[in-house]
Parts: sequence; structure tokens; C-alpha cells
Amino acid sequence: MTRRQLLSKSAMFGASFAIGSGFVAGQATAANWAVEVEHLKPETMATLIQLARDIYPHDQVSDEYYAVAVKGYDSADAAEGIEVGIAELNEAAKGIGFANYIDVGWERDRVDLLRGMEDSAFFQQIRGGLVTGLYNQKAIWPIFGYEGESFSKGGYIDRGFDDINWL
Repeated sequence: MTRRQLLSKSAMFGASFAIGSGFVAGQATAANWAVEVEHLKPETMATLIQLARDIYPHDQVSDEYYAVAVKGYDSADAAEGIEVGIAELNEAAKGIGFANYIDVGWERDRVDLLRGMEDSAFFQQIRGGLVTGLYNQKAIWPIFGYEGESFSKGGYIDRGFDDINWL
């Protein structure tokens, strides 16, 4: 089976990820994206992306931005700890009858698995890194209605101080 056939079949069956040697590619309706991995296994990166989506779920944010947020864990220093943490997460998924974390179909079940490990150093490392890794991406600010800093534009008093419509 060629890569093109694999991607088309995974899109046809609603799969979120197609995993290949050294890359993780997502198939979305609006955009295609891929991230290369150097120190992590591609399966680990795919699991990290799903983990990030489950920790900070935003339906309007594509997986591409979650991939950017967790790409920093693909380093020589972090890889071993991440691989161990993902292996523990996969073992927890096996404990409830699934092959691995990604195969857990219901978000509710994945969140239950995460609640069981939320006090672990691994979970706290991922959760903490996502706060800045995800929300500091200027490309997603418009999705949330955030216009960015205001100082360079004269501040908020004369520019939208009272135009908040999402509260």
C-alpha cells in the first residue's frame, strides 16, 4: 500500500492520524499537516497530540497547532521521559481493554485515564508545557477572539476596552 492510499483510506474511515517512519501526518478536512520526529517514535508523537487535545480540548483548533505545541518534547533530553510516560498511559489503556491510548474511542474514557495519572510528574510536565506551547501561538489567537497585546496599539482604553462580547 502506498502512502497516498494509506492517507486516503485513513481519511475515509475517519482516522485522525496516519503514522509512517519518522513522521506523523494528520488528515483534516481543512488542511493537511505533518510533523517530523527525530527522537520520539512516531506513535509516541501521535499519542502526545491526542493527549494534548484531551487535556486542552478545543474543537475549533486543528491538530496542527497541538502538534506544534508538543514538538518541543521531541528532543534528546526529553525523549526518554516522554516515551516512559506514554508507555504508562498505553498500559493504563490496556487495563481497560484497548490496545493503546489512541485506540480509546471515547473522549470521556481517555479523560478518565488521564484523571488517574494527573498527579504524576509526566502529566504535570505535559500539562504545564501546553499552557505556553499551545496558547502562545499567535495563529490561534483569532480563533479565541484575542487580539494580542495592546500597548503597541495605544492600550485598551481607547481601543476596545468595553467591546468584550464573549463574557
